[in-house]
Amino acid sequence: MSARLFWKQQFPLLLVHLLSMAALACFLALNGNNRDSILLILLTWSGVAGGWMVRSYLLRKHQLDALLSLSESLRETYLIGEIMQAPTRADDQVYYQILKRAGRSMLEQISAIQRERGEYREYIEQWIHEVKTPIAASKLLCENHPSPASPALLSALEAIDRYTEQALYYARSEHTEKDYFIRELRLFDAVHQSIGQNKYLLLQNGVTLQVHETEDTVFSDEKWLCFILNQLISNAVKYRRDPPVLTFRAVRDQDTLTLSLQDNGIGIDARDLPRIFDKGFTGQNGRRSAPNATGLGLYLCKRLCDKLDIGLQAQSSPGGTTLSLTFRINDFIHGVQGPL
Repeated sequence: MSARLFWKQQFPLLLVHLLSMAALACFLALNGNNRDSILLILLTWSGVAGGWMVRSYLLRKHQLDALLSLSESLRETYLIGEIMQAPTRADDQVYYQILKRAGRSMLEQISAIQRERGEYREYIEQWIHEVKTPIAASKLLCENHPSPASPALLSALEAIDRYTEQALYYARSEHTEKDYFIRELRLFDAVHQSIGQNKYLLLQNGVTLQVHETEDTVFSDEKWLCFILNQLISNAVKYRRDPPVLTFRAVRDQDTLTLSLQDNGIGIDARDLPRIFDKGFTGQNGRRSAPNATGLGLYLCKRLCDKLDIGLQAQSSPGGTTLSLTFRINDFIHGVQGPL
């Protein structure tokens, strides 16, 4: 609480005291009281009134500073009315009741919004699971009844499947802890699985793959890891330069293992590089080469990597872009659990 503002607000009361003291001094003087007696009375009045006002300021400041500190320690500040002590002053009690009513109203609105979001997320997840059935059936029809248009159709179906997966993981990204299963897995098994899920996209665009395979294992969730790799592969193809080449390489360094995906595409402008993981950001090259890009792919990758404790870094030059996934290797856990 500001001392200057407090005393400024107390100015009318100070003025009343001064006028009252002046009136009392005049009254006592007219009734024949000597100056020393009048001065003693005025000094006593000043001391009592000043001491009371200073005490009121210090007590008020302590109460308000404690309330401010309590509000700063809360993550949900709107709950302050539920945990603060009930005030004793009559005017404070009015504000206290208003604050509690406002807090309850906020809680009711938050609960309603959370229910709506939960219902909407459940609907999206259910719809995506249902739409995957006709996508899979269409793929089987194209593969079992090949025609000149089959490669293009299969590539388009892969894109639809990728976009539905993106929507599903976006809906689940706030609650990943309820949907992942961490286990030891061979890193390049996930790489090959992602390549297989994008085979028609890679074939149609004539992408040359260079896979420097190792036997290294990591602890992660295979499904979420494949989703991240799918997004990175899709981006590499989307911003390709002919003839496109995509290189997978893993490097182990003490307690980390880094998987890098290097392409020879158009690269990322140096000014855009710090923002590529921002939601909805596409950058200059993205707007030119893929005007329909949503800017969600790398945003989701970064968000999921943070949840899975995987480092995600990007390096780019006019000759291409390298995206690196860094996994922590805990030798103690590996030694206790043993290979699965």
